[in-house]
Amino acid sequence: MNYRHSYHAGNFADVVKHAIQWACLSYLQQKEKPFWLLDTHAGLGMYDLTGEQAQKTGEWQQGIAKVLAATECPTAISGYLAAVRQLNTDQTLRWYPGSPYLAALQLRARDQLTLCELHPQDAEALRANVKQDFPARGQIHVHAGDGYAALKALTPPPIKRGLVLIDPPFEQTDEFEQIERALHDGLKRWATGTYVVWYPIKDPLKIGEFHQRITDMPQVDKAYAIDFLAKGPTDTTRMNGCGMLMINPLYGVLHQVAPIMNFLTPLLAQDRGAEWQGRWLKNNEA
Repeated sequence: MNYRHSYHAGNFADVVKHAIQWACLSYLQQKEKPFWLLDTHAGLGMYDLTGEQAQKTGEWQQGIAKVLAATECPTAISGYLAAVRQLNTDQTLRWYPGSPYLAALQLRARDQLTLCELHPQDAEALRANVKQDFPARGQIHVHAGDGYAALKALTPPPIKRGLVLIDPPFEQTDEFEQIERALHDGLKRWATGTYVVWYPIKDPLKIGEFHQRITDMPQVDKAYAIDFLAKGPTDTTRMNGCGMLMINPLYGVLHQVAPIMNFLTPLLAQDRGAEWQGRWLKNNEA
């Protein structure tokens, strides 16, 4: 599966991912202590929905366009939607922010953001976008390289509170295995960090197997999963939905999941099989 962001910017998977990301960072902002965010697969940071690649799929029309058209939204993600609207002040939906841009908006002066992008051209575009839109944000660092390697090299961070966002393009057939190895290494070095993993859902049975392997890891004490199906999984060769796996989840965010997903699900539904569920996979403190 090739999930290059430029083809799919603003689609249902982006909306789910960025809504949960926004809620997580908003929760971290509630305390005065600084936080650190590592984005292992950052992408470009900003996407032109009128560009050739986005226009080829038009997926944003069934994603962010429908959500922005809603009259009300949960407070937890109002800032996320406001950020998208502010980028498109002429009432034409052209620009969609990636996870690095949204994270940069939520940084305070004492927080740190590390962005990793493996594709050389995308890394250069990311660096240019960050410099252009956040020139005074010295606490934003862009690394052109492997995000999985950065996770191992940069943990534990000097700032003890924080989050790792793992959002790979799933260009490799062993991507789930790479995620598992990254979590294994990361948790050995930074056991108290929060890890949030985005993944596509094609065959729900395969996702169940992935979840089981995560819960079998001795380093994992607490794991929570949010799974969203935009349509019934009748064709397991196509992306029918997406999920967000949280290791050491932020408890305040878990209380916001139901309002967020109950709001998004009918807007992002592509057929009557659309549904979502959130559940603990493992909770050694329960």
